[in-house]
Amino acid sequence: MKTKLIIYLLLFFSLPLMAQPAQRMIKVRVVPNHNDWKYNPGEKVKFDVQVTRNSIPLENVEIRYEISYDMMPTHQEETLTLKKGSITIEGGSMQSPGFLRCRVFATYEGNRYEGRATAAFAPEKIKPIADLPEDFSAFWEKAKAENAKIPMDTQLRFLPERSSEKVKVYELSVQNYRHGSRLYGILCVPQAPGKYPAKLQVPGAGVRPYNGNTGEAEKGVITLEIGIHGIPVTMDNYIYSNLAAGALNGYQYSNWDNQDQVYYKRVYLGCVRAVDYIFSMPEFDGENLVVQGGSQGGALAIVTAALDPRVKGLVSFYPALCDLNGYLHQRAGGWPHLFKDKKDSPEVLKKKTENTRYYDVVNFARMVRVPGFYSFGYNDMVCPPTSMYAAYNVITAPKTLLLMEEAEHFGYPE
Repeated sequence: MKTKLIIYLLLFFSLPLMAQPAQRMIKVRVVPNHNDWKYNPGEKVKFDVQVTRNSIPLENVEIRYEISYDMMPTHQEETLTLKKGSITIEGGSMQSPGFLRCRVFATYEGNRYEGRATAAFAPEKIKPIADLPEDFSAFWEKAKAENAKIPMDTQLRFLPERSSEKVKVYELSVQNYRHGSRLYGILCVPQAPGKYPAKLQVPGAGVRPYNGNTGEAEKGVITLEIGIHGIPVTMDNYIYSNLAAGALNGYQYSNWDNQDQVYYKRVYLGCVRAVDYIFSMPEFDGENLVVQGGSQGGALAIVTAALDPRVKGLVSFYPALCDLNGYLHQRAGGWPHLFKDKKDSPEVLKKKTENTRYYDVVNFARMVRVPGFYSFGYNDMVCPPTSMYAAYNVITAPKTLLLMEEAEHFGYPE
């Protein structure tokens, strides 16, 4: 029964709509010639291209196409005119597991439109670049133990304007990482007396306010949606815009040359501190907790489940921070693409590549022991599929993968 409940929660929490792109009048459709978009190493790929307006092929439209391996430099390109709105492009092949991408840019009435397709070559055989440090577990156990010594000093601020007869909503803050440093979030608790399961919702990248998840709370689930930056999550939007352009600009690149000062150390520990708070709640059923997120949040969902055995399941959409050192081995690395431009001195580069191993989601994926629901697409160039498969393939816990091959950095309603 416990296992069935966790599986139900994973499916329930995966239902909310993920961000999707706006539709455009001109569509550039690029499709590989295998229905499942998958190929064996050595097989050749053909990409069918069609440019349409109102679903009708456009004649004499100019396109430029680029062929590359996932996030690698273009190795084949051409500019040509489509006489009847369609063409088949010979894409070549790959000899080893990975992804081959065709991007097509069409120019119509002065505007540029893009379509892409990414062929997968034995993706289930992709192995990570990231290796596991011998003291990985010791590093994080020590960090968690030090953090546990800091009193939570819980502060709850009731938000009547967001509450209803079914749900109580609060802005929550607790101490995390050091005395005086705080973690903020929006807590939604069912009004009816009782014991409830809970969901911890961890955020994607950026600096923003949060609304909380009252819809799921109305259905009988405690929800806690946290921010990661140690600032209140109910301020005016212009404050977050100023912080994103100022003090928090580029936070994802901060201090990778110092193992204990990497920005994500406080973030990862903050996720565990959020679990601490949920387990302190009298309304919590004491057992059934799932963590969910997308992109940066997809990474944090895996990290939290790996670091804290109290988490019983996870939902991870297109996780970031996977196989970060990939670019140094002529392969795609995960967001935030730390080494794509290779601008660091050899000394700094050595420090960073050593330190990334302690924060790489691949190494947390190796530690996951609970059921997980995962979803991502082949066309994602924010969190490249090579990097995500590098993490997914090392997970030995029960796992379900919903592939959305055509998806970029978003999910469909399904």
